[in-house]
Amino acid sequence: MTEEQKTVQPEEGQTPEDTEETKPLASEEDLEKKSEKKISKTDKDNTIFIGIKPFMNYVTGVVMQFQNKGQNEVIVSARGKFISKAVDVVEVSRRTFLKEENIQVKDIKISSEAFENKEGKRINVSAIEIVLVKG
Repeated sequence: MTEEQKTVQPEEGQTPEDTEETKPLASEEDLEKKSEKKISKTDKDNTIFIGIKPFMNYVTGVVMQFQNKGQNEVIVSARGKFISKAVDVVEVSRRTFLKEENIQVKDIKISSEAFENKEGKRINVSAIEIVLVKG
């Protein structure tokens, strides 16, 4: 057995097939990667990605982030043909459902992402991020 592996003994009533025979120990690099993933995941908790779902699902998501989850900042993100939907989601959320919350647009970031389509042709897709904050 190497240093990177340890043996897991079966508990009473278990057969060796019920447990892992050997389990690799995590290296320092693996632990760092896992902690980075956890940090980036928590950073994404306040991001709403706009897509093909019904419009009101996204409005509800924005409202819930501010009211139920207590977020002070929510990011609405979209690409391509969903950019106009993202703008509508932000405006309906702010003006209709979150009037009392005094939600403001803190920042708007625009960008373009290059992709290759199925035919191998290079195309650019526009993207937007709208940052909302509790005022």
